Amino acid sequence: MPNRSEAENSLAVILPKPLFTCLGTLLLIVGMVMTFFVSQLIGVYIAGKLVLPTAKSATIDDIFFFGSNDGTVVSISIMIGCMLLIAISALIIRMRGGNLRQYLVLRPFSLATGMGMVGLLLIFMIGSQALTYILDESPLSFVDPLYQSVSSVWLLVFAMVIVAPIYEELIFRGLLWSAITEQFTSPPATEYRGAIVASLVTSFIFAVIHLQYGIYEISTIVVLALIFCYARIKSGSLILPMILHIVNNGAAMWQYLAQVA
Repeated sequence: MPNRSEAENSLAVILPKPLFTCLGTLLLIVGMVMTFFVSQLIGVYIAGKLVLPTAKSATIDDIFFFGSNDGTVVSISIMIGCMLLIAISALIIRMRGGNLRQYLVLRPFSLATGMGMVGLLLIFMIGSQALTYILDESPLSFVDPLYQSVSSVWLLVFAMVIVAPIYEELIFRGLLWSAITEQFTSPPATEYRGAIVASLVTSFIFAVIHLQYGIYEISTIVVLALIFCYARIKSGSLILPMILHIVNNGAAMWQYLAQVA
């Protein structure tokens, strides 16, 4: 029996019986986007209560206003949000009778595929940096107040470079990508059509939820998200997009710190 390619294996991991109906997938997308923002608010509130010196006498509005501009609060809130979103995603999959590792394709990938995707990401980053320079854009200006107020720069780096990519990939290239793709597993649809639709939908949503950015940055994020989707298809693993996301965020943060140092 011939061996399948990694890309074929990636699409074959979808369960024969979809975990979600078409309506269920639509509700899942809307619900997870709302949960994404709610988890951030919960994280900011909890972290603000713990960190802000005036938290005991501050109103909820004050905690959100001052907390969202405090680097320590935001860093801790990212970690809290990560734990909430991982727990909720795992609960949803298990309640629907799915296998967590299988549905989220949490498995190893080949070194050759990984190196190839890293090369593609480097090409994207070089091109993006050149275009950013030509257009005189400052995509990381929102980091300024966080950097200036954080108790430890390494806390901010850990939250934005490591933690954020993990739960963002788990939701968008993991849970939502699988839910959309599995809607195309029955004839006359094809699994590859599902992968294309899932990639386009999740990439657009992923870009739009980055409210801190402008139109130029959001357009760039769409392309970046499509690269992450391709990495999932090519490798048959969600771990590779996570690694690429961490590399991208790490390079951006390194460049920012080099400029402000």
